[in-house]
Amino acid sequence: MKRDSKLSGVLHILLHMAELEVPVTSEDLSKIMDTNPVVVRRLMAGLREQGYVCSEKGHGGGWTVACDPTQVTLLDIYEAVGSPSLLAIGNRTESPGCLVEQSVNAALGKAFNEAEKRLLRRLGEVTLASLSADCHKRLKAKGISLKAKPNTHGV
Repeated sequence: MKRDSKLSGVLHILLHMAELEVPVTSEDLSKIMDTNPVVVRRLMAGLREQGYVCSEKGHGGGWTVACDPTQVTLLDIYEAVGSPSLLAIGNRTESPGCLVEQSVNAALGKAFNEAEKRLLRRLGEVTLASLSADCHKRLKAKGISLKAKPNTHGV
């Protein structure tokens, strides 16, 4: 089963964008994510609707971070990208007639719900600023600057 990497990808480009003092085009962001610029524009649309980013068209235009990274959590971004499924596993059948499978579903359902609650709670505890600080710490340890071109990773 393919994992949904939407949240990871958006966080990745938000951190790059936060380091830059100029707007970044969808084309440049697509290089960071190794995807199509149309995919980037779709992802960024949800962030723009929530006021986390803004965009300007035309020469010199592009995407910029429009929020305070100390106030925005990973949960906020997760919700802005449409709250993708958190778990890649699930029940074989949602409404089984078999009593054995009903027992399995009940046990797994409880475990899935607990796992999702804990994960969402944790996402709500981590801000974009703390993610950026961790990235800076890792870069400093390697002697690398993130303020390079938006399509490079410095590693």
